[in-house]
Amino acid sequence: MTDQSAGPPRDCDAWRCTTRSYSCIVGLRVDIVVCNEEFSMELYDQHLHSRHSFDSQADPRANVVAAVRRGLAGLTFTEHFDVHPSDWPTCVYDDDAYGETIAGLRREFGDALFIGKGIEVCYQPRQMDRIVRFLEEHSFDLVILSVHYFGTSALHRREHWEGVDAATGTRRYLAHVADAVRCVRDLQSGRDRVFDVLGHLDLVKRYTHRFLGECKVDACRDLIGEILENCVASGITPEINTSTLRQGLCETSPNQSTVRDYAKLGGDAMSLGSDAHESSAVGTGFDEALSMLRDAGLRNVAVFESRKRRLVPIGV
Repeated sequence: MTDQSAGPPRDCDAWRCTTRSYSCIVGLRVDIVVCNEEFSMELYDQHLHSRHSFDSQADPRANVVAAVRRGLAGLTFTEHFDVHPSDWPTCVYDDDAYGETIAGLRREFGDALFIGKGIEVCYQPRQMDRIVRFLEEHSFDLVILSVHYFGTSALHRREHWEGVDAATGTRRYLAHVADAVRCVRDLQSGRDRVFDVLGHLDLVKRYTHRFLGECKVDACRDLIGEILENCVASGITPEINTSTLRQGLCETSPNQSTVRDYAKLGGDAMSLGSDAHESSAVGTGFDEALSMLRDAGLRNVAVFESRKRRLVPIGV
């Protein structure tokens, strides 16, 4: 039986296509068209969501099929874990159910690509003991720390932007990210890594663009520099998150200037994440992200498996 639920990417003319066949756990044979980009390297999408996150209805299996079709070497699900008192009631994270899904996908697709179990933790300074305890009690391939608040206000709530201009909100947000990375630096001093990746470090621009029609990130290079310095010092890897390219912005999160600054400070690699909440977005925007890394003089992406970091060359 041939899976025809979706075709290859619309830009497939620029890709080399082959076919992979393997047996599914339901006993059916599946042939999937695989499109491999015209550069020789392993690509991993290490930030994406499914129905195990409160804000996604994506079928996990559809995400994996999309990754196979795009020729990815692997993908890591990073479901939301939100412990803020106003978020916890709607947080659908269930580690047992999530783990069963990952195990099933690995049985079905494990010969085709790596399938990781990750988590995206929302930074909450008053809940860090609870967060660390939870991470210690559960097993992951990758732990992302993301900041979705500026101070005590959620970025995505339009009412929280009333009376706040783009410049003020951006600076307030990046100061909160700087606090988060300082916390990580102190937390990880003399112990194993608690957090592996810093997610979309300038996420605020998604919302200043959406609500105010402006982007003021580059006016805060001092704060961005502090964030990057502490990333290098603490061993947390910043990601290039491509979701902003799908949301009306003309740049990734973070932008090219920040990637260059990270390299100048001694950063050796960044991770790649689509932040997909639907299967069609898995692995998108990576060509631009790789170009940015090369432009900054970075020659590797960071990939995580069982919390171990390895460097994958991106070629020239």
